Amino acid sequence: MAMTIHVDIVSADKPIHSGQATFVVAPTTGGEIGITPRHTQLLATLKPGEVRVTDEKGNISHYYVSGGVIEVQPLKITILADSALREEDARAVELAAEEARLKALESKGAIAEGAEVDYFRLQNELIEGAERLRWIREIRGVRSNVSQ
Repeated sequence: MAMTIHVDIVSADKPIHSGQATFVVAPTTGGEIGITPRHTQLLATLKPGEVRVTDEKGNISHYYVSGGVIEVQPLKITILADSALREEDARAVELAAEEARLKALESKGAIAEGAEVDYFRLQNELIEGAERLRWIREIRGVRSNVSQ
C-alpha cells in the first residue's frame, strides 16, 4: 500500500476536493512544485494554473486555481484558492462566454488610454483569464488557433 497525504482544496465559495493522494503538483509563484507524503513544511503563493492530484490507484484529477496559497505539512496539504474549477466544471463552462470575457478584458486595456486604470490589476486579470481559458480548452481537448 502506497503512502498517502491528505489533500484539501478549498475555493473562496466552496470546498473543491478532499481526499488522499500519493502525489500533488501545484503552480506556485516560484515555479511548479511536486509534493509527496512526508514533504517538508512549506507555505507558498499560488499563481493561476493547474493542480494535479494523483490518488492511490494512479488516477490523476485536474483542478484549476486562479491563485491563493498552499500550505504543506508532512501529512496534509491545504490549498486555499481565490477561485477554483474541477474538470467537470471546465466541461460545463460555456467556451464562447470565456473567450468573450477575455476579449473584454483585453479591450478594456486598449480603451483605457488616458483614463485612470489600475494596470497592475488589469494585467493580473488578463493573465488569470488567459490561463483559465487555456486550462478549460486543454481539459476539453479543444486546440486554440491562436498561438500563445
